[in-house]
Amino acid sequence: MTLIQLFQFILSISILVVLHELGHFIPAKLFRTKVEKFYLFFDPWFSLAKIKIRGTEYGIGWLPFGGYVKIAGMVDESMDTEQLNKPAEPWEFRSKPAWQRLIIMLGGVTVNFFLAWLIYSSLSYFKGETFHENAKFENGIAVSETGSKMGLKTGDKILRIDGKPADRMETSTINMLFADDVTVLRDGKEVTFPVNEDGVADVLAENEAKAYFSPRFPVVIDSLLPGSPAKAAGLMKGDRVVGVNGKPIRFFDELGPQLSQFKNQNITVTVERNGTPQQLSVNVDKDGKLGFGPDTSVIEKELAKTRVVKQYTWLEAIPRGLTRTIDVLTMQIKQFKIVFNTKTEGYKKVSGPIGIIKQMPETINWEFFWSFTAMFSVWLAFLNLIPIPGLDGGHVMFTLWEMITGKPVPQKVLENAQVIGVIFLLGLMVLIFGNDIVKWITGKF
Repeated sequence: MTLIQLFQFILSISILVVLHELGHFIPAKLFRTKVEKFYLFFDPWFSLAKIKIRGTEYGIGWLPFGGYVKIAGMVDESMDTEQLNKPAEPWEFRSKPAWQRLIIMLGGVTVNFFLAWLIYSSLSYFKGETFHENAKFENGIAVSETGSKMGLKTGDKILRIDGKPADRMETSTINMLFADDVTVLRDGKEVTFPVNEDGVADVLAENEAKAYFSPRFPVVIDSLLPGSPAKAAGLMKGDRVVGVNGKPIRFFDELGPQLSQFKNQNITVTVERNGTPQQLSVNVDKDGKLGFGPDTSVIEKELAKTRVVKQYTWLEAIPRGLTRTIDVLTMQIKQFKIVFNTKTEGYKKVSGPIGIIKQMPETINWEFFWSFTAMFSVWLAFLNLIPIPGLDGGHVMFTLWEMITGKPVPQKVLENAQVIGVIFLLGLMVLIFGNDIVKWITGKF
């Protein structure tokens, strides 16, 4: 973890927290509700800075895990019930009509959603979108062992995921992990197959979430290991392997299965060297390898053939920003399919603050920063809408109950529910943060 990574994370969280809390603060003020505190970060026991203006204390806490607004007459995480035991004042949250309280509680998630929409629209307009188009994988995809276990096969061309067109490699690799079925073009025919959860579990276990399939590329030799069979046989950097024992080899993914048939045996390898075919006798080692590394520039060339840069006008960027926001929200909801699945064990991959910080770039990258901020803004909106006491969604749930039944939830029920919710959330935070610390100590990030 570097200071630059930490700086980017704290800056992003600070922007999101301030704007989220403003989403509560502004409607509260509009409805003449007293706001006692507005804090960036939490301030147990003491704050780093504070100032009081027109009855509201504005401050910065020392615990950088969020922030809050404390609204008078509201059952919140502070569990300050002294004022609540007195008769309701007209400037208190509890004395306001249910529809006003609902607007105040939904203000934060509303700001988060529109902020993400604004950021994604701006990124689409100013930066465009760069992606690799699945349709341009002329020879299909090369599939790793874990990808094969999911149901994919080398040579497949990805067409649809859960019935929806899959045009981008970057989103396809993620969406496929949450999908029920995938449609591919295989041997000239459309084939739809269910995604194997055991394969998804292996992809997560091997940290291959973005690498279980890739474009196919020719076998061009780059480096040769000292004392390797390839070096002993006279293979050279720049040679392109085109055959093994007379069988044509077009792609790197075809070479491994061929060599595995001839462990500890002598074979004839056909290479193209400076445009001229040559045949060399090579001994395959006990692991079915020749001992050379492929030329990664060839992989980059193949990826370049599928790369698309799409630019948007403002009129196009605005609806595109909305689509990207909804796509991210949908993906986050779908994540629960693998997070709480005992087969995929996605819960083992859940990261807290330390894990997120380590994913930040080690140099300032504003495009990544704003993409991350937009994604995290959507995540905060979704998380806060979960109907758990202690979150905005819990308050929304009780307010909606009052609006539907015409009867307010008893104050004691609200207080007890808040206690249970806060204990649950604190326990969850300790679990996630503790998991981060264990991963950090054991080097499993």
